[in-house]
Amino acid sequence: MTTHTRPTVVIADKLAPSAVAVLEHDFEVDSIDGTDTVALHSALAGADAVVVRSATRIDAAAIEAGPKLKVIARAGVGLDNVDVASATARGVMVVNAPTSNIVSAAEQAVALLLATARNTAAADASLKRGEWKRSEFSGVEIANKTVGVVGLGKIGQLFASRIAAFDTDVIAYDPYVQPARAAAMGIRLTSLDDLLMTSDFISIHLPKTPETLGLIGKEQLRKVKPQVRIINAARGGLIDEHALAEALHEGTVAGAGIDVFSSEPCTDSPLFGLPNVVVTPHLGASTREAQDNAGLAVAKSVRLALAGEFVPDAVNVESGGIVDEDVRPLLPLAERMGQLFTAVSDAAVQSVTVEVRGEVADSDVSVLQLAATKGLFVDVAEQVTYVNAPLVASERGVDVGLFTSPEGADFHNQVTVRGALADGSRVTVSGTVTQGPKETRKIIDVDGYGVDIEAEGPLLLLRYSDRPGVVGLIGSMLGDSQINIAGMQVSRREPGGEALMVLAIDAEAPADLQAKLAEEVGAKVSSVTLLD
Repeated sequence: MTTHTRPTVVIADKLAPSAVAVLEHDFEVDSIDGTDTVALHSALAGADAVVVRSATRIDAAAIEAGPKLKVIARAGVGLDNVDVASATARGVMVVNAPTSNIVSAAEQAVALLLATARNTAAADASLKRGEWKRSEFSGVEIANKTVGVVGLGKIGQLFASRIAAFDTDVIAYDPYVQPARAAAMGIRLTSLDDLLMTSDFISIHLPKTPETLGLIGKEQLRKVKPQVRIINAARGGLIDEHALAEALHEGTVAGAGIDVFSSEPCTDSPLFGLPNVVVTPHLGASTREAQDNAGLAVAKSVRLALAGEFVPDAVNVESGGIVDEDVRPLLPLAERMGQLFTAVSDAAVQSVTVEVRGEVADSDVSVLQLAATKGLFVDVAEQVTYVNAPLVASERGVDVGLFTSPEGADFHNQVTVRGALADGSRVTVSGTVTQGPKETRKIIDVDGYGVDIEAEGPLLLLRYSDRPGVVGLIGSMLGDSQINIAGMQVSRREPGGEALMVLAIDAEAPADLQAKLAEEVGAKVSSVTLLD
């Protein structure tokens, strides 16, 4: 008797109980201390997935220790502790939870700005020492001040909308945002220099990249108003901490609220001894809601990844991101059309075009090209995933292109995989998803032969010379092999010419049966078991 074991997920850092419960429902869960390298590598030896937060480092050695590893999930936003390049080379998907903590992070920046404006932390410490020194902690109002937002991504936008409620004038620097989009949010875009020179408060909301590292240093701090207060609850290293400490000490910057540091954990910084600085130990995502959101998001992503499905939050997948709801039903169809294309091809594939026609072509359908590419190689290469499918195609010299048009579809929406083979022949397969209460994926065309059969499970395809008795012969041979026919379609262009039969069967046809069918029917036989 064969024992089917569930996939194993290693939880290497503390995760929200709600997320652990979700994972335990579907997988074997192994919770360890990921900061213990020996224990981590040992656990990864049998792991299908690993979930981390910020403490555990998944480097090239850790990835190498996990030969079965399919997905690395970071229950948070940053990926500083994950070697994404090594994971991609191995075909291992890397996912995070990019929107799980955006509200918490924005609120933390607002909290730091308010605390800095009113000297809250210093006043709190003084009073708890038994001192009553009201005059030493006079602050400033936020109303009618200019607040500069550096980085207008999701968190920057949330921060801007919240701080605008204090009757502030919000300006922003972000070279990747269109002025019209910013204007729609009531924000004026400007240059970084202008923002530095005109802002009373500056809040930074950028990712840490080679371009943003050290973005605000000694030179930039010389340009600010002396009454400016600077907030960084984004990523450590965006501000030069030593230059900021010097500016605060000299009085060229009035105050700062800092939640992140260039090296963490950080227990010693030139900022710590300054009374006009509020510091917190990277608390941007430290709310119950953010931790629950992050854990549940990556648990969902792990489940999708281990099921071989597309994961919107995968950071190392081409065409990653949110998939339009009209496109999502076509993802498995495109993958299956890629599979079918390979199954009916007699020679190596040279080039393929994924055609998407119908109303859905008005959406971003680039993910369907990726899905079809995965399908092309899933039965002929080892461990093909959404991560490494383009790399597999490149290594095999197969060029995969995309063509879209809202016109020319025989159905509401249609996905066609069309390509050239090394022997000069061409192959075309098409499918659609029927609309209605139950979505059904169907094959509608194979090399110009119109068919109507569900694109699922084991399929047997035979091309033969059209003549009486063939259908009965094939049925008898399958029956003798105890293989039940679930559905059948026969298509031909003219009587007595070549015919195509597509059979949906309950069990895969063994190779010897296929050889016997080819010989006795005089048919070219292909088979495929389409992905679930």
